[in-house]
Amino acid sequence: MSEAGRRARVKRALGAIPLAGRAYQDLVAGGRPPATGFALDRLAAALPEWSRAVDAAGAHTRAETPRRLLVVGGLSWWIEYAAALALLLSAAGHRVDLAYTPYRRWMAGMHPFDLRRQQAYLGRVLLGLGRRIRLHDLSRGPLAPLPEALHASIDALDRIDVQYTRQREALDLGPGGEDQALLALRADRNQQAASRALRLLGTGAYDGVVIPNGSILEFGAVYRTARHLGLRSVTYEFGEQRQRMWLAQDDEVMRQDTAGLWQAQGTLALQESERQAIGDLFRARRGGQLWANFGRQWQAAPSQGARGAQQSLGLDPARPVVLLCTNVVGDSMALGRQVFTDGMADWLAATVRWFGQHPEAQLVVRVHPGELLGAGHPSAEIVRQELPDLPAHVTVVRPESPVNTYDLMELAHLGLVYTTTVGMEMAMAGIPVIVAGATHYRGRGFTDDPTSMPEYLGALAARLAEPLGRRQAPDVIDLAWRYAYCFFFEYPFAFPWHLVGFWEDIAARPFGTVLAPAAWGAYAGTLRALAGEPVDWQRKASSDG
Repeated sequence: MSEAGRRARVKRALGAIPLAGRAYQDLVAGGRPPATGFALDRLAAALPEWSRAVDAAGAHTRAETPRRLLVVGGLSWWIEYAAALALLLSAAGHRVDLAYTPYRRWMAGMHPFDLRRQQAYLGRVLLGLGRRIRLHDLSRGPLAPLPEALHASIDALDRIDVQYTRQREALDLGPGGEDQALLALRADRNQQAASRALRLLGTGAYDGVVIPNGSILEFGAVYRTARHLGLRSVTYEFGEQRQRMWLAQDDEVMRQDTAGLWQAQGTLALQESERQAIGDLFRARRGGQLWANFGRQWQAAPSQGARGAQQSLGLDPARPVVLLCTNVVGDSMALGRQVFTDGMADWLAATVRWFGQHPEAQLVVRVHPGELLGAGHPSAEIVRQELPDLPAHVTVVRPESPVNTYDLMELAHLGLVYTTTVGMEMAMAGIPVIVAGATHYRGRGFTDDPTSMPEYLGALAARLAEPLGRRQAPDVIDLAWRYAYCFFFEYPFAFPWHLVGFWEDIAARPFGTVLAPAAWGAYAGTLRALAGEPVDWQRKASSDG
C-alpha cells in the first residue's frame, strides 16, 4: 500500500471515532483548520475587541423590549457577519444565541475526520464571543423527525439549491449524474439543518430567528423550519448600496416585498429633492458611473446615444423594437418567481419562439452582464436552441457587449422582463413594460402583469399594434418614479457594515464607534427590525429623510 493509501486508511478510521478530530485539532494541528475547511483568523483576532466594546456600551443601546433571538451563520463570510450581528444585537439588550454550519463549500462533501476538525476549530474561535452568546453547531447533535409538510418544503429547497449552484433551471437528475449527486448532498445537509433547527426552535426558547438570505442552502432550511413553527423570522441581504441592508420579516428577503412600504408611501407626491435624487441615480446608471453610496457601475461603457446603438446593431427605425432584458438563469433573484412559465429560461424560450413568427417587430435580447461571471445555461444558448438560424429581426446583445442598455431603452417601443430592475427603469422612461415573473414591482400600477401565456401573448400583440413613438401617460410615468424612489431610497435599512468589504467597513466604523450615542441612533431602527419589531414604514421614511 502506498503512503497516500495508508494516510487515507488512517483518516477513515479516525473519522469513525467521535473525539479523534477534536483531539487531533488540539494536539497535533496546533489549532489550524483542515485544508478542506476554512480559517477565521481575522474574526478570532477581532472578537476580544468587539466583546469589550459591547461590555462598555451605554444604556442608550438597550431595547425597550428585549427578545430571545437565534442568529444564523454558515460559510466563512456569513459566519463572520453573523458573529458581528449577534454581538450588536446583544448590545441592544437581546439574549442572543448563534447557530452555524461548519462547511467550507455548499456544493462539495467533506470527509468526516476533516468535518470534526473544522467543528472543533470553529467552536474554539467562536468562544471568543463570550458567555453572553451560546453556540449551536447545526452539523452535530440529535436529529428530530421532520413533519410531512416541512419535509416536502425542504425537498423543494434541495432542488432550488441545485438550480442555484448549476445556474440553470432544467436539471438532469438521472442516476450517476452530477445534478443527482449534488441533489443528494443538498438534501442531506438541508435535512440535517432543518431537523436540528426544529429541535432547537421547537422548545419555545426563542422569540425570533435572524437569517441571511433565507432562500437557499441551510439558510433556507432554517427559515422554512422557523416559518413552519410560526416563529418570527427575519431574513437579510445586501444590494449595491454601501451602509445599507435589505431585510424582510416572515418572508424571503430576496423577494423584496415592498407591499407595506408602498401602502404607506405610494400615494405621496415626490418632493423636488427626491425627484432630483432618483433622476441623478438614473443618469449615473445610464452613464456607467458610481453615484453616492451605490457601489456598482451598471454599464460597462457610457452611453453613446440611441442612434449609435441603432446603427451598431443594424436596427430598422421603421419597425418597433422590443427590448427583452434577462436575469441570470438560476440566480436567487429569479428562482421560484414563476407566474405562468416554468421559470426565466422557459419564458425566454417561449418569447423567442413567438418572435420567430413575427418579423414585423424587432426583438433585442439584452443578456444580463452577470453572465460574465458564469452561467450554467447561458441566455444566448437558449435563444439559439429555439432559433438555430437566427433571423435578422432577432438580435442578441451578449453580456460582454459595450452596447449600453439605456441606449437600447431609448429605442424601445416595448420592454419585456422577468424580474430584473431594468423593467422599473423602462417604465420610468415611459416605455410600456410586460412583466413575466413575480418581481417586487409587479402589480404596482405601471406595468402590464399577465397571469397566463395566452394573456402574455395577447398583451404582446396589443402593445405592438400601438403607434411608434407613443409613451405611457404622465400619471403612469410619475407612479413609476414614485415607486423607484421608494425602492432605492426608502426600502433599504441603514447599517454600518456591508457583506462585501466587511472588514474594510469594520475598520472604518468599528464597534466602539457604532455603539457610541452619536452613531447608534442611525442604526437603532434597523436593529429593532432585525429583532422582529414590526416596521413602521412612515416612521422609517421620516427618519431616513
